[in-house]
Formats: sequence, C-alpha cells, structure tokens
Amino acid sequence: MSSNPVGPIWKHSARAGVLLAAFALAGGSLLALTYSSTHERIAQNEREFTLASLNQIVDEQRYDNDLFNDMLMVHDRELLGSKDPVEVYRARKQGEPVAAIIASAAPDGYNGTIDLLVGVNIDGSLAGVRIASHRETPGLGDGIEIERSDWVLDFDGRSLGQPDLDRWQVKRDGGEFDQFTGATITPRAVVKAVKNTLIYFSAHKDELFSLTEEQPGNQDHASKLPRN
Repeated sequence: MSSNPVGPIWKHSARAGVLLAAFALAGGSLLALTYSSTHERIAQNEREFTLASLNQIVDEQRYDNDLFNDMLMVHDRELLGSKDPVEVYRARKQGEPVAAIIASAAPDGYNGTIDLLVGVNIDGSLAGVRIASHRETPGLGDGIEIERSDWVLDFDGRSLGQPDLDRWQVKRDGGEFDQFTGATITPRAVVKAVKNTLIYFSAHKDELFSLTEEQPGNQDHASKLPRN
C-alpha cells in the first residue's frame, strides 16, 4: 500500500503556520514596545524643549507652580491667530498670578503661519516673546529667531501703552518697531500678532487666572471665555 503524502504535507504546513503566527506575535509585541518607549521619550523631549522655551520668557525663579499642570486652552481666531484652541501656561508664585504665556500665531507671515510664545506679566507688560516655529526665508525673515538676531528682545517690557496702539507697527508703516532689510512682511506679521495677544490678555486676564487648575488643558475651558 502506498503512503499518503497528504498527512505529512498537512503537518508541515501546520507547523509552518504556527511558526509564522509566533513570529508575527513576537514582531507585533516588539513593535508595540518600541513605539511605546519611543513615543514616551519623544513626548518627554518635547516637554523639556517647551519648558526651556517658557523659561526663556518667564524665569523659573519667578514662579513655583507646574506650568504644564496649570495650563488651559482658549480660542479667539481674530486675536490669537489660530482656528484651533491654543495653550495658555499660567505662572504663579505662592498661588498669586505672575504671568501668562500664550501660544498665539501670526497667520500672515511671508511663507505662512508663524507660531509664537507670548509671555504677558500680570501688569500687562510683556515678559518676552519667542518664535516657536516658522517657514520664513532663511537670511531674511528668520531674523525673528532669537538664535539669529536680538530683534525679538525689543518686545521685552512693552505694553499696549508703550508704545501707543497706533505705534504698534514696523517703522515702514509709521510704527515703533524695526523691519529687516529686504523683509518687511515677516516682522510686520509678528508685531501685529504680539499686539493682538496683548489685547486678548487685557480683555480676559481675570477669566484666565480665575479658571481652576483641577482640569488642566481641557478644551472645554475655551467655551467659558468669549469667542470671536
């Protein structure tokens, strides 16, 4: 009687299937573990980078709270320059408000949106301004970066009364602030965005600091503030 080859073939195929399934499971588990560890590391790096940027604006000696756990989202497309809610990091010392750092935007940069971090002291003066991201032309518009020039430092200490509102423009438009040689659109957009952020803070300062921090970062907070 001839042997039946179907049985051995089936057993071989079954073993191969089991091995493939085992390799797939092991590979999937390794991929998930790698993603989890990488994702956490990236998130931690982003947090540290953001905190370093915030501390350039409001020195860490000025506050004693956790900025990331005293953050909320607000929305005002006209004044804050974004169609989406933006972050407000609130600095406090012994529970008393010190400053707010608002992640506003200049939507009318030369090459698109310029993302800002605008720090406003409780008295309405500017603690500082930093550029978070942009796509402006290297060698021209990138003078807004602190690493490229000290232009952005001219905002320090300014307020809605210093200079007067009609002077919150670049000098080419009759204002107080320098433009760059061969590049006016970029600084014009940043000056306008900083001025609008100051206007927003002035209008909503009490609400910004009165919202409790038990629900940090909840976008529902945006609905408690007036929207445009």
